[in-house]
Amino acid sequence: MEALASIDWNVVLQLTFVALIVLAGPAVIFVLAFRKGNL
Repeated sequence: MEALASIDWNVVLQLTFVALIVLAGPAVIFVLAFRKGNL
C-alpha cells in the first residue's frame, strides 16, 4: 500500500507539472497577443 501510494503521488505530481506546462504555453501567447491587440 505504501509503495502504491508513493507511486500514485509521483504520477499525480508529474501529470500536474505537465498540465501546467502545456497550459502555460498557449496562455502566455494568448496574453501577449491580447496585450498587443489592446495597445
